[in-house]
Amino acid sequence: MTHPLEPRLAAYLAGKMPHAEDLAVDQLSRISGGASRETYRFRLIWRERGEPRERRLILRRDPPASLIETERRIEFEAYRAFRNTPVPVPEMLYLEEESDALDHPFFIAEEISGYQAGPGTLWTEPYLGCHARLGRRKWEILGEISKADPQALGMTAVLPAGAPEDCWRRELDHWEGVLDADQTEPLPIVRAAIRWLRANPPPPPARLSVVHGDYRTGNFLYDTEGGVHGILDWEMCHLGDPLEDLGWSFNPVWSFGRELVGGLLPRDEAIAAWEAASGLKADPGALRWWELMGCVKGQAIWISSGKAWIDGGNREPIMVYPPWALQNAQDRAILKVMGRL
Repeated sequence: MTHPLEPRLAAYLAGKMPHAEDLAVDQLSRISGGASRETYRFRLIWRERGEPRERRLILRRDPPASLIETERRIEFEAYRAFRNTPVPVPEMLYLEEESDALDHPFFIAEEISGYQAGPGTLWTEPYLGCHARLGRRKWEILGEISKADPQALGMTAVLPAGAPEDCWRRELDHWEGVLDADQTEPLPIVRAAIRWLRANPPPPPARLSVVHGDYRTGNFLYDTEGGVHGILDWEMCHLGDPLEDLGWSFNPVWSFGRELVGGLLPRDEAIAAWEAASGLKADPGALRWWELMGCVKGQAIWISSGKAWIDGGNREPIMVYPPWALQNAQDRAILKVMGRL
């Protein structure tokens, strides 16, 4: 059965590929997840100089309401900036910021196929033997992101560069503002964490780095040998303190009930891999601040997601599952990082 988006997507791509003949789109299907973008995979087929061609592609389309409000151009440009660097990312093809073609803005990218992304698969065969290698590779790549020069990558053209000493305040103000706007009940644990964070700010970073914004197990493509083939979901990318990504990756909710950071590696080994790749040092006190900040950010995302679902802006299951599954777990994670659990 033809998906109603297929002919519209084909018409859009035909306008971008005037050299293509008999262009068509088929096999379009929604990929589960994707709380800030609707994600689909599809096959593009066409003829070029009489020869049949095909390519597997990804469509990322803005939903009516999302778990987090993000700027698609920033995500698109982040992927493009890291293409052909030590950070593996898919190739970006087209960015459409108007809604005429497919009702909402979107972008189109290559599909990197043959690998897994969901964290659930990691705890089954044949992936059980690759956790240590995968963990080291995960934090090595994060080190490469932290080491990269934002100006050389062209990211300063699309991302505001504030003062290094303002990194912590900007993030805390933003996510506290989300909680202020979207909470539907008292949140004493996260409010206590916010008070501590304001009373104990971290030192400024030596320089601003590209911050992925959602660097965690579940947002990269991996294989059975511990290889990483694509870093995904750059929609919260910004310039900031490189310890922000490291702290977020250590959020206890990303351990999936295992006594390993990210469910993959002992904490000291993850830090060592990141330090070796980035050339930076993870100050323990500053890293703890950013870990707790990551817990506040996580809780703000879950609360905001639940509010969007309650208000009816988006009734997709992905909007209501995180607050149902993670709000209590995130409170416990806050208490754990604060040494109060």
